[in-house]
Amino acid sequence: MEIKTKRLTLTPLGMKYLQSTHAYSSDREATKYMLFLPDETMEETADFLKEVDKQWSKEEPEYYEFAILLGGRHIGAVGIYPDEKRVTGEFGWIIHRDYWGQGFASEAAAAILEYSVNVLGIHHFIAHCDSENTASARVMEKLGMQRKDCYGGRKNKASDEERMECLYECKVK
Repeated sequence: MEIKTKRLTLTPLGMKYLQSTHAYSSDREATKYMLFLPDETMEETADFLKEVDKQWSKEEPEYYEFAILLGGRHIGAVGIYPDEKRVTGEFGWIIHRDYWGQGFASEAAAAILEYSVNVLGIHHFIAHCDSENTASARVMEKLGMQRKDCYGGRKNKASDEERMECLYECKVK
């Protein structure tokens, strides 16, 4: 399966992208605002990608993680995580820092939103980010999401301090 945008190709993420995934998932700067990253070892990245491969092998995956390709080069990932009833989907994304600031996360996330509505039948979307992650907040706003709440209790993997988390939401007909 592939989803094409103006500049990108989205294709199922998996073990074949181990090296390129580890390049951004282990980058402390690229992951400083993330709950479950950075990966400390290649094995951590491989374990995650093995689980992603298992999901893609199911008739109805519990979540959908796509590799973001630019001219065939793997530059990041974007995913949608439906809730148990498949009514609400939560977005997530990461872009290799060499490709920041060029609109790739917004372009990929918009394509996943469209896929989620048209293929998965999901019309309600949420996303969370660290309150200081202004780049992700901008992506959410470009998707038509609005900030609904900001609260404490966030613990990013790369930080020992408790952080503020913002919740964004939108409904698409």
